[in-house]
Amino acid sequence: QVQLVESGGGLVQAGGSLRLSCAASGRTFSTYAMGWFRQAPGKERDYVASISWSGGNTYYADSVKGRFTISRDNAKNTVYLQMNSLKPEDTAVYYCAAAYGSSRLYQTPRYDYWGQGTQVTVSS
Repeated sequence: QVQLVESGGGLVQAGGSLRLSCAASGRTFSTYAMGWFRQAPGKERDYVASISWSGGNTYYADSVKGRFTISRDNAKNTVYLQMNSLKPEDTAVYYCAAAYGSSRLYQTPRYDYWGQGTQVTVSS
């Protein structure tokens, strides 16, 4: 069992930055690949980024490539999402999730555990 708690969301102006954190409970955190997803009102939950269990491989949605960076610290049981050059269209609730394995990490059904989400609002 893995419990995930996101933090770091808030209100920021366009062009600004935020760093999201996702703290995980349980001693098996380092065996899970981790992902970030986001969901805007009235829309589906979309893939943002993912990282392998070791941190050696990272993947991004085209919409955030070059602006967002995913990283993890297995000693702290935490995964991060550094978000730079934020745009109003980045406004959403951001969720972190844990998946066992490394394939198809862009798909929500792959993930076994989800956090409760943190709101990110980007004003124009």
